[in-house]
Amino acid sequence: MAGTKPELRAFTVNQYGSGQERSTRWTEIGAAWRTQNGNLRIQLEAVPVNGQIILLPPKTEDMDDAAS
Repeated sequence: MAGTKPELRAFTVNQYGSGQERSTRWTEIGAAWRTQNGNLRIQLEAVPVNGQIILLPPKTEDMDDAAS
């Protein structure tokens, strides 16, 4: 897995404030790779305080270019 791109990226999402002052912060906390058996192995660099992890596919280079 070292040197291979992850299949999914792991995030935690926290919301702060209320009403018009409300803001959301996405923090990347790890990644996931598919094993030979088809399972997912998740490597976390941090543990979310709220206990919630969202797994999303990594951005592609095409998506990065479109955002520029």
